[in-house]
Amino acid sequence: MKRNINIGFAAVLLLVSCSNKEKMLDSLADYNNSKEEKGYHFGDKIELPEEITANTESIAVSFRGKETTDLTIDPKFFTLGDNKVIFIIKTKKGEVLNQDATINVFTKTPEQNIPYKIVADYPHDPKNFIEGFVVEGNTVYESDGMKGASQLIKYTLGSSVPKIMAKQPAEIFSEGCAIVGDKIYQLTYQNKIGFIYDKNTLKKISQFPLPNVIGEGWGLTYDGKNLIATDGSKNLYFLDVNDPSKVVKTVCVGGSTTIYDQLNELEYHNGFIYSNVWLKPVILKINPVNGEVVGTFDFTEIAKQNTKGSDDVLNGIAFKGDNMLVTGKNWSKIYEVAFK
Repeated sequence: MKRNINIGFAAVLLLVSCSNKEKMLDSLADYNNSKEEKGYHFGDKIELPEEITANTESIAVSFRGKETTDLTIDPKFFTLGDNKVIFIIKTKKGEVLNQDATINVFTKTPEQNIPYKIVADYPHDPKNFIEGFVVEGNTVYESDGMKGASQLIKYTLGSSVPKIMAKQPAEIFSEGCAIVGDKIYQLTYQNKIGFIYDKNTLKKISQFPLPNVIGEGWGLTYDGKNLIATDGSKNLYFLDVNDPSKVVKTVCVGGSTTIYDQLNELEYHNGFIYSNVWLKPVILKINPVNGEVVGTFDFTEIAKQNTKGSDDVLNGIAFKGDNMLVTGKNWSKIYEVAFK
């Protein structure tokens, strides 16, 4: 039987007999295995086996410097994903025991599949390995990747021929981009730097180091206050727009049964963050406050028409009014979709 348990109260075993010890271990193992498979949802209560509670006077949970004796999975205390906590156990003999644990949390409400219809399509240069995609009015700003081919371009939606192009050094692999006022911020993949450009001329103004916590630069957007970046993990990193090397907060992204990773290209629109999932024809609609995925878009049929290999996948999200624009790496089209 599995003995590697998240909520391990080994020290409590000293309080009970050998026969109770085996019973307690079995109970804890069964309990932990069931929680590893199902996890917790917001609103759930941590209900430990009687073999544990019968030998304790109180149980508290410590997480990120805060402590609570309420064992309810409260979004004001816990976050989505794996919460690395410490159980603080006071036994009936007055002993205080600390035990590390992991509490996996999912959202209470299932994600909704959001229906849509294609209302228009526009040309896209299939040579472009698109990484960042922003539309302002009828102007497209696009960041394209690959070493030796990375660039930032500006063109009119419907044309695909760049009006302005900013080529980058051969060692640079460009990634996501975002507009902030009259500037464009751009990430790089593994170069550990970002660039700031003049939006009108695409002339480089400056550059900045990426925060150490961000292993690689992937997607980037702007919510009116902070830049928001992805690095291919489950996290959204909110960056200080005045100092993008500084992480303001980190939010894990999850649904009712899944913690989503491989978060990639981003777009902020009307209070929500939209993110594609790398190598999947799926776009998530995310609540930026807590990382909850409230909806998903399935672009399988669009992707089938454009994906011929392993790299030419869905990887572009922008908005034209209330309609979403989607495209992908080396795709020949940009699709405009309306939500039903």
